[in-house]
Amino acid sequence: MTQKTPAVHGTAFLHGIHVPLVTPFTAAGAVAYEALEGLAHQAIDGGAAGITALGTTAEAATLVAAERDGVVDVCARVCRERGAALLVGAGGGGTRAAGAALAGLARWPEVAGALVLVPPFTRPTPEGVVAHFARLAATAPVPLVVYHVPYRTGLPLDAGTLRTIGALPGVAGVKYAAGLDDAAVALLGDLPAGFEVLAGDDVLLSPMLALGAAGGILASAHLATDRFVELAAAWRAGENGRARALGHALARLSAAAFAEPNPTVVKGVLHAQGRIPTADVRLPLLPAGRQAVDAALTCLAELG
Repeated sequence: MTQKTPAVHGTAFLHGIHVPLVTPFTAAGAVAYEALEGLAHQAIDGGAAGITALGTTAEAATLVAAERDGVVDVCARVCRERGAALLVGAGGGGTRAAGAALAGLARWPEVAGALVLVPPFTRPTPEGVVAHFARLAATAPVPLVVYHVPYRTGLPLDAGTLRTIGALPGVAGVKYAAGLDDAAVALLGDLPAGFEVLAGDDVLLSPMLALGAAGGILASAHLATDRFVELAAAWRAGENGRARALGHALARLSAAAFAEPNPTVVKGVLHAQGRIPTADVRLPLLPAGRQAVDAALTCLAELG
């Protein structure tokens, strides 16, 4: 069995708000690494507990291997300098390919955990999903965070299956992006020891925190990191009135940020703010329309 990274203890690294960084592009279409580094620092300056590289928001599927390595290099350096947690998206449709991707993370000692999709497209049985994560967790160099997003994978899991996965040694948590459904409520009401739930549907962050989620991995947190951090702190402190009001405002921002396919609106706002050189995305995505970007900017302005 591969030794887990010694610097990682328990699941504390999952608590709080994590920003899954976009991959900014230059006008020539290359990765804008300097802008990426700036976004990473800005997220941590805003109070984020960590950043996530190579998630859905990063358009990871459109990056070539050298670009993916370059993105992780930048994020690892920032997290090392700032003492922040780094999660990296890794995996694949098959267990063997996912295992190889995870093994490659050993080159970056700064990586605290790997965000790994429930196997997409193949639609295995629940028992197959459990076996998949058991195999990966036994050999991965870092703890796993299950990425449960049936909207993309086509494979919803019930609370019992998620508990079984969560009880596996080497599995630290789940990014839950399946809505606020019966399974979410049941899972949060009876978590395995050493297993955390992170909100993955941005608009549902506030109710998920109220039900006991440890934090969230949220694309819209690029736009108001400090306010998302404030929301998590308010629920943690039992300041329910303040949390509810802020939660509603941030849900409106998140809804606007996801009005068109992620991360197109987020990139449009970041470009309008001068934080990335272009709002470009790679095909098959197209840039967000001006109306959607303006609507998100309006929600952001209303936050104050």
